[in-house]
Amino acid sequence: MQISDRQVLSHEHPEQTTPARMATVRRTTGETDVQVTINLDGTGVCISKTGIPFLDHMMHQISSHGLIDLDVQATGDLEIDDHHTNEDVGITLGQALGKALGDRKGIVRFGNFLAPLDEALIQVALDFSGRPHLSYGLEIPTQRVGTYDTQLVREFFVALVNHSQMTLHIRQLDGINSHHIIEATFKAFARAMRMAVEFDPRRLGSIPSSKGVL
Repeated sequence: MQISDRQVLSHEHPEQTTPARMATVRRTTGETDVQVTINLDGTGVCISKTGIPFLDHMMHQISSHGLIDLDVQATGDLEIDDHHTNEDVGITLGQALGKALGDRKGIVRFGNFLAPLDEALIQVALDFSGRPHLSYGLEIPTQRVGTYDTQLVREFFVALVNHSQMTLHIRQLDGINSHHIIEATFKAFARAMRMAVEFDPRRLGSIPSSKGVL
């Protein structure tokens, strides 16, 4: 089924008693113009038009495996290279994620997942702690996957972490194929994020911290 560019990325769930956690953020600079709409309580609908095909593919992984609805629209100075657009998509997605989470009351907060993709095996653990930190352990053997510079994977996650204020650890346990390593990373991230943003029914809407604040 084709997804219309005008399709609204939200769903009405009769059984859902809490408002959908949605946000739209637009970031415009002299290098890029990026807009991201996110619905954390979606079903995995994704529209991504960044001008970078491999990055679009990864946005679909986040949406599908994280069960979030995601609309990413970006234009940038791709005639120079993909760096600015890739980074600014990470920044804007991070800001939208943080905005959609709001005060983070009642969420599980922590998430972890171990994702295999053929020979690749990637572990991701994250914490919506309010303290940005990235530990990045990927060893990607080639400089490019298609036209995508594999160094930009780290730059994407640096931007995402800093602007969503999460702690993120990425570990590569196995893998020799660059595409498999990167895709398994995004799948593991999506599933860990899905776990962390879900509501904990035993929290009763409280802040998930012994300090009472994140």
